[in-house]
Amino acid sequence: MTRKLYYTDSHLFDFTARVLSCEEKKGRWDIILDETAFFPEGGGQSADTGTLSGVKVLDVQEKGDVIVHTCDGPLEVDSTADGHVDRELRLCRMQNHSGEHVFSGTAHRLYGCENVGFHMGDGDLTIDFDRELSEEEILRIETESNEAVRENLPIKATFPSKEELGRLEYRSKKELQGDVRIVEIPGVDRCACCAPHVSRTGEIGLIKVLNFERHRGGVRLVLACGMWAIRDYREKQNSVAEISVLLSAKRNEVAGAVQRLLQERDALKEKNAALAMELVSCKAAQQQETEGNICLFEAIPDEIAVRELVNLLMEKCGGIAAVFFPGADGGTRYIIGSRHVDLRKVTRDLNAGIGGRGGGRPEMIQGSASAPEEQIRSFILGFQA
Repeated sequence: MTRKLYYTDSHLFDFTARVLSCEEKKGRWDIILDETAFFPEGGGQSADTGTLSGVKVLDVQEKGDVIVHTCDGPLEVDSTADGHVDRELRLCRMQNHSGEHVFSGTAHRLYGCENVGFHMGDGDLTIDFDRELSEEEILRIETESNEAVRENLPIKATFPSKEELGRLEYRSKKELQGDVRIVEIPGVDRCACCAPHVSRTGEIGLIKVLNFERHRGGVRLVLACGMWAIRDYREKQNSVAEISVLLSAKRNEVAGAVQRLLQERDALKEKNAALAMELVSCKAAQQQETEGNICLFEAIPDEIAVRELVNLLMEKCGGIAAVFFPGADGGTRYIIGSRHVDLRKVTRDLNAGIGGRGGGRPEMIQGSASAPEEQIRSFILGFQA
């Protein structure tokens, strides 16, 4: 059996232990100690990382009564191992896991929400609740959660007897067997949990909701607590600072500046669209009527305007009217129309001649072309359905 030191002291990062076994598996070594401060993967939280006497701990898993440390090197059986848990990562995870308990407990108390999903990533955590919450309700949970942090409440972990457990009300996402570890924050939360936690809520620091969305009849929230919340704030602060410089606006006024920029963009797009329509009208008026085909290459990026040009050219030819124009990806796009040819029947032949891909209706098709301009022009002007 491996003694779990993280249960007796979650702030223990350095320890010594006896090596019980060391087994090689595909270039890695599974090491079992008589006791460990490394937390194994579980409860939505990844395993601790660190070193054992200089070898890297790559993964930690609980298997029955023992905890297996998967390492990149071997240790001698019966030797003493010096363990060093990655302190910064453990502390951040404890801040976030304890913050999740505060947030979930507050959501349960205020709105009867049940936490039905939890995952801690690298920099934030995800919570799934079984009912929808409005933005106002989420903000209230966030505010009261941070008030609980400010109160610096104690966080206690215990293993109640079966009889005591039967009398307790606590949150749990599943039926539990064997010894059940209860983590309690007075007046805030009582929950079954196997992970290490901070000693008092004040250690959590800031609890911040980063995002939320509807999810399977409930809501999915993304949170960051403690140093992860600080990191997120710094990244967003730097981004806002860069935007404020680009827009020559104060940091607290960048949203309004962006809105004005978008309005200016929309006005320019409308103006460009109107100019493009005038341009295609002129282009079509200059085109001579023909019993054959028409093929134009135009630097018109507005697809709606190009389609209108093709419609106008269709009235001036007895075959097909094809316009080629630059695509957003830098390639060549095409729109081909005809009043006299069922284009759907000849799409394959047209695409073969211009190195194209596309399709559409009997009177109009569109797609992309990869052949050189002169090859395309020669093929289209000589094409016969």
